[in-house]
Amino acid sequence: MRLVLIRHGRTEANEKHLYCGRTDIGLSGKGIAELEEMKNARIYPDVSDMRIVTSGKKRCEETLALLFGAMAHETDPDFCEMDFGVFEMRSYEEMKEDPEYIEWISGDNESNVAPGGESGKIMTERVIRGLMRLEQDGKDTLLITHGGVIAAVMAYLFPEEGRNRYEWQPAYGGGYVIDTAGRSWAHLTVCRCGSC
Repeated sequence: MRLVLIRHGRTEANEKHLYCGRTDIGLSGKGIAELEEMKNARIYPDVSDMRIVTSGKKRCEETLALLFGAMAHETDPDFCEMDFGVFEMRSYEEMKEDPEYIEWISGDNESNVAPGGESGKIMTERVIRGLMRLEQDGKDTLLITHGGVIAAVMAYLFPEEGRNRYEWQPAYGGGYVIDTAGRSWAHLTVCRCGSC
């Protein structure tokens, strides 16, 4: 199975460094401009014969429409970002002295459950459940989803690389092309170094 993972474009919550999981917001102006640049750079593969899936969140739906146009697709909430509970749409700066927040970010970041939300482990289990459904029918798939979801998929498929969640997380509009049979992957990205 060929699996193309694309992270949604930038949102205002991303720009303000807010925890944003279950909140359903759209792309920012900057996010739209970045995606248009990436589309024009032609980094994305032909997905016309692929099953297309999004998390159903507005930022993913807008990313799909902007990059590939109006295409028939499925939505699967198992591919939603982590639910940050009471910390949703708040920043570190706003909460850095909140004892409940300090307790959540201290210690085991994968196991600590955000009050009213989930832990990284719970989110990962949900995402892998969704991935297994995709793999069962073996259709080549484009999945437009969230940074944490992509990181969870990559860590699950390529544990031998020893990367953590943050090392796997692609840039907005970036992602990976994966050959699940050959156990290999390649980046989807635009170089902005100015010398390429």
